[in-house]
Amino acid sequence: MNISYNWLKNYLNINIESEKLSIILTDIGLEVSSVEEIESIKGGLKGLVIGKVLTCEKHNNSDHLSVTTVDVGTEILPIVCGAPNVKAGQNVVVATVGTTLYDGDDHFKIKKSKIRGEISEGMICAEDEIGLGKSHDGIMVLSEDAKEGTLAKDYFNIETDIIFEIDLTPNRVDAASHIGVARDLAAYLQFNGENIQYQLPDITNFSIDNNNKAVNIKLNNTEACHRYAGVTISNITVKDSPEWLQNKLKVIGLSPINNVVDITNYVLHELGQPLHAFDLDKIENNEIIVDTVKKGTSFTLLDGNKIQLNDKDLMISNSKEPMCIAGVMGGLDSGVTKITNSIFLESAYFDAVWVRKTAKRHAISTDASFRFERGTDPNMPIIALKRAALLIKEIAGGEISSEIYDIYPQPINNFNISVNVTRIQKLIGQAIPKQEIVNILEALEIKVEEKDDNLQLSVPPY
Repeated sequence: MNISYNWLKNYLNINIESEKLSIILTDIGLEVSSVEEIESIKGGLKGLVIGKVLTCEKHNNSDHLSVTTVDVGTEILPIVCGAPNVKAGQNVVVATVGTTLYDGDDHFKIKKSKIRGEISEGMICAEDEIGLGKSHDGIMVLSEDAKEGTLAKDYFNIETDIIFEIDLTPNRVDAASHIGVARDLAAYLQFNGENIQYQLPDITNFSIDNNNKAVNIKLNNTEACHRYAGVTISNITVKDSPEWLQNKLKVIGLSPINNVVDITNYVLHELGQPLHAFDLDKIENNEIIVDTVKKGTSFTLLDGNKIQLNDKDLMISNSKEPMCIAGVMGGLDSGVTKITNSIFLESAYFDAVWVRKTAKRHAISTDASFRFERGTDPNMPIIALKRAALLIKEIAGGEISSEIYDIYPQPINNFNISVNVTRIQKLIGQAIPKQEIVNILEALEIKVEEKDDNLQLSVPPY
């Protein structure tokens, strides 16, 4: 599991040297296997500068090449360019001699060369050549306020980050998110005398705009699904995510897809609560059924693979057909696409054993199943739902068009446990003072009631 230091700082006001933080994380049970400094774009745009095209003439020995001179702030470079849209007066991105450009796992270095008899000391770049987009129709043309000589990494605000790769043990799903790690770090720092608290993202501005897109939810299998929540959001615009959101996902190894799906992935890694967005127009009769289906039912997964369902696979279905394997993977036909206008956003608490057996049965492993298999926090679905809905309104537009549906037949309460201080000290082999034990437990958000040598504990479900 990858944890971004920049993300952690959104929820915890810390400035600890990365090597020391790595040791702390390992000491509190979150073993760090590697620490890596990375950029949101591979290579960090090192060696790229903003340049101004001073002259542009047709190459004497080519119909498609142009010979340009480009001011890069410190010198004027001759560059041969094959882009059809290059013109004098443009502000452009220039890869100078010695710069390494990356294309996935491949890379090449810019060298001084002679192209059909003309010297070329650099390269004027298209956005796909430097990882800033997918277009290769021509070079990037920047706005008039772009100043020649400016480093491209500064102009495009390339984010650098420290990534901690944590080898999460199966019993520590509570830390399978940035909030979970921040919560554990806060407990450690509190116990070591620092006055510090972690902060959940603010969801106080959540409100319902209208009730124009109501759905009917039937939770028929409460053994496999203990809590099912959701909300509809209408009039959204599905498109690429803004740069900041794409960068957040890229640094932890995820590929951006579109703004809605990216937000669900962002919240998953922020709060540890998997979410799923359905295209509302694909929900037949606006009916959602949480139940198993007939054994042998054919289902096409989001990745295009077809499987035969088992009668012990919990499914999210509409009135006509299954749409999603609960807690594992969505279906190809009900997901969010560029033409999606309205969605139903799901946030649930699925039974760990049911999800684990289904994932194993079909040999499917996803970020969602990883967390559900180990047991998510039953108190998180509504927080995550509101967080994602607010982000969708901010980034994709739209309106909250239903109440929050929250079907929770048997709420899961804190676990009540009695422990004996003398027994703790005997097991550990060290005489830790009772007050120190109490302080540690309270820092971990465990409520403590002292009764002589016994401690009555109220432990949060996470």
